[in-house]
Amino acid sequence: MKNLRRGSQIIFLVFFLILFVQTEYKGEDELGMPVRLFLDFDPLIALSSLLASHAVRAVFLFSLVTVVLTVILGRFFCGWVCPLGTLNTAVSFLRMRRKPKHPDDGNFPRLRKIKYFILAFILTGALFGWNAAGFLDPISLTIRSLAIGYNPAVNGLVRSILDFAYMTNIPGISPGADTLLSFLTGTLLAFEQPVFRQMITIAFLFSVILGLNFLAPRFWCRYLCPLGALLGVIGTKQMFARVDVDKGKCVSCHTCNRTCQGDATPFPPGSWASRECLVCFNCSDVCPVDAISIHPTLQSTGDGNVDLQRRWLITTAAAAAFSVPIVRLGEHNKRPHPDLIRPPGAINEKKFLQRCVKCGECMKVCLTNGLQPTLAQAGLEGLWTPMLVPRLGYCEYNCNLCSQVCPTGAIEKLTLEEKQAVRIGLALFDKNRCIPWAMGRNCGVCEEHCPAPGKAIKFFDVEAVNKNGDPFIIKRPEVDPGLCIGCGICENKCPIIDIPGIRVTSVNESRAEYMLYM
Repeated sequence: MKNLRRGSQIIFLVFFLILFVQTEYKGEDELGMPVRLFLDFDPLIALSSLLASHAVRAVFLFSLVTVVLTVILGRFFCGWVCPLGTLNTAVSFLRMRRKPKHPDDGNFPRLRKIKYFILAFILTGALFGWNAAGFLDPISLTIRSLAIGYNPAVNGLVRSILDFAYMTNIPGISPGADTLLSFLTGTLLAFEQPVFRQMITIAFLFSVILGLNFLAPRFWCRYLCPLGALLGVIGTKQMFARVDVDKGKCVSCHTCNRTCQGDATPFPPGSWASRECLVCFNCSDVCPVDAISIHPTLQSTGDGNVDLQRRWLITTAAAAAFSVPIVRLGEHNKRPHPDLIRPPGAINEKKFLQRCVKCGECMKVCLTNGLQPTLAQAGLEGLWTPMLVPRLGYCEYNCNLCSQVCPTGAIEKLTLEEKQAVRIGLALFDKNRCIPWAMGRNCGVCEEHCPAPGKAIKFFDVEAVNKNGDPFIIKRPEVDPGLCIGCGICENKCPIIDIPGIRVTSVNESRAEYMLYM
């Protein structure tokens, strides 16, 4: 069974990575199957989104498949499917190669409670409208960390190696590197080198999670994962994979506990904790005397489940309830932050925050790398949600990929025609920096790139006087707020490269309650 489980883990991890790579523009207007498929089967994302937004999405019905299988098999998802669990297993393998110092080395049963308190905190917060599941849900966390933290680094490393090989001018190597880079660009690599704000922070946090495996095997899964806690509760009475220890055969060697991936303590007999069991079958595979069997039964075979003291659960729930108004404190609640330009299709800001799980898929598929994770623009509640930063990239007029990948409907799926009619902001000239206004020279870059039909930027002939006092005619630009959709290409292409002469802010967005122009 161990080899079968490992094969399943490898298959699902490879499938996850294939979908991850596919969640990117490949020359087609429609994405095939994005990596959000894993989120569709995630019960924690479905439940927290349901509680926070009071909205049921048909796609969440997929998560019921996971729930039903968990009722029958226990936490099989953690042991056989979860990509983060597989990555943790791989790192844990390095630790388990060393000789243990103690029979229960790496097991910290008292820490098991933590993940249940995290789960209680998340669900209570969701009940009061704060959807924080995406911060710690293993699927959302993995996608975000790979997309924003690791993917840019991998792209940069591969390009640097191939660029170096190309510059060697060695016959065979140089043209081969050029050919390989052309092949990889748009297939495994992004069309352009992605750059994300907070890239180092997000990558560091994910590295810490992987590094925890050196303290205990699958530390995250054992003690911190809220999805694992939810699946443990759902699968407490698992019927087809219960562990039983034959007291007559057991020689108390502790081998089963050392190899247990979930700290479910098969030994001593009767202590097995079904909520912690990842159904890895390690205990039965390694038992030298075949004292452990895993078989279907409706009877309880262990009493070692975590004792979740009611007062601590109530305290955790109360802390979550009190945290909701605190995380919403911030000046953005009194007046919208001007830089908070949401992607086209983003629903009303309050509902958007209730649904967005910060998975980062929309940022990964953004053609121009303009979608970036927020830091303080939307407060703590909106941390790592997407916003457009026009100086880094603009909203491509003929693209609606971000609306195709959102797993929770925070960004509604729009047709290209619908998307092109959505206003996400408004461009405004800074007349102290715009070249025609401030320097008395003609410049038409912003108007040339404006994609709006009829052009949202128009020129007017104005009589001016040069430094010699001679009159001349100059073309000065103005923005037509009725046509501007706030795509940001004017700001992105402005030839003043530091602080541009035209800026796009979130004012006048279609979803806002108050707009300048209806």
